[in-house]
Amino acid sequence: MCKKVLGKKKNKKSPKNINHSPQIYTRDQHPVSRSLISASALKVLHRLNKSGYEAYLVGGGVRDILLGLAPKDFDIATNATPEQIKALFRNCRLIGRRFRLAHIVFGREIIEVATFRGHHESAPQKQQNCQKTSKQSEHGMLLRDNIYGSIDEDAERRDFTINALYYSSADFKIYDFADGISDINAKKIRLIGDPETRYREDPVRMLRAIRFATKLDMDISEETRSPIKSLAPLLENIPPARMFEEFLKLFLSGKALSNFHLLREYQLFRYFFPIVDQALNNNDDPYILPFIEQALKNTDDRINNDKRVTPAFLFAVFLWYPLQKQISQLRAQTQLTPQDAFFNALGEIMSEQQRSIAIPKRFQAVMKDIWILQDKLNKRVGKQAYKAFEHPKFRAGYDFLLLRSDIETTAENTHLAELAKWWTDFQQNNHDTQQLMIKSIVKSGTTQRRTPRKRRKPKSQAPKSSE
Repeated sequence: MCKKVLGKKKNKKSPKNINHSPQIYTRDQHPVSRSLISASALKVLHRLNKSGYEAYLVGGGVRDILLGLAPKDFDIATNATPEQIKALFRNCRLIGRRFRLAHIVFGREIIEVATFRGHHESAPQKQQNCQKTSKQSEHGMLLRDNIYGSIDEDAERRDFTINALYYSSADFKIYDFADGISDINAKKIRLIGDPETRYREDPVRMLRAIRFATKLDMDISEETRSPIKSLAPLLENIPPARMFEEFLKLFLSGKALSNFHLLREYQLFRYFFPIVDQALNNNDDPYILPFIEQALKNTDDRINNDKRVTPAFLFAVFLWYPLQKQISQLRAQTQLTPQDAFFNALGEIMSEQQRSIAIPKRFQAVMKDIWILQDKLNKRVGKQAYKAFEHPKFRAGYDFLLLRSDIETTAENTHLAELAKWWTDFQQNNHDTQQLMIKSIVKSGTTQRRTPRKRRKPKSQAPKSSE
């Protein structure tokens, strides 16, 4: 599409170089139109330009329109500082310490505005020495990145060539600083600059390369993918809270299954779920891989059909078999009751997992409910069936049971399939039929009844002494 719309393909330069004189595409050479851009983003661009600042729609918003996709976000780059932006917009709030950004709020829509980034080594010595503006870790990762520069410096600082595209609403032109349009035509994900240096600056770029490859149906170029496996351990330095955000982008975008396979291929999955990765590599359980793959496929189907999903369900899926293994080990080594073994194993598994991904407590609570319901759904005598059915997370627990049934049912082991069918029928029937279903469980003897508690014999009273 882009070849036809944008005309003749330009000569590609080395990916380590940036074009300080950008390739410029006029309005008749590209499909980007104001009608395809958010009205809020246009307001921000117009006010910045009217106030004497340079302002461009940049990155994914331009890239997606060129690819014929509907952009989800509209980011803006400008030479105005965050403080100058805030002075122009009453609905602006400044966020971030690592990257200082301006968020301009229009109801539920947020337009993110960033000041052009500059090079740390070319900044004045005073700024380089200031911990609030410029700071790097011993591994080369940028901890503070508030050095400002020009538009061409900003283009060099962007991660991939396909994101170094700037659209001006003032003259309707696209400014391409890194042959990004050529890479869009070639369907290539290519880093700007030296890949090893760029990954060290921000190891999350390895995850972004995978996410863009699956999202945009592109291939990662050879020089961009070659250092990934050797530099993968740098992800250990990423805070668990940021890894949680990356998890959401990778697994709740409609491409979870493809991302899962690429993460494993490039040995990055272990930095999300080290316990699960170890279990997969050791083939600890024959069900764990198909269980995860089916859950991810189901999640992709739901997202692509505009249905709701919760990350708690996927977390419960990933950690289910490691949890069961931990419970079995505790029961074999101790005299713990099933309930105590479950909660002890839960504490150990979650404590270990939190070191990699900071799972918020609201999702941990849902995970626990889903797991506990697996036991409750197996108990259907008397009022127990109704208690499980009325549980706030019954639907999630039931879906989890269906998934387990799909994966674990064999010709020799049909218990889960029968249980899943029973609960499916139970939901579809009226109260009288439900009562009959519960009674049939008791009569068939498929559920153990609780042993009736023996009545304590009353203590015999000592005979009163007669005087």
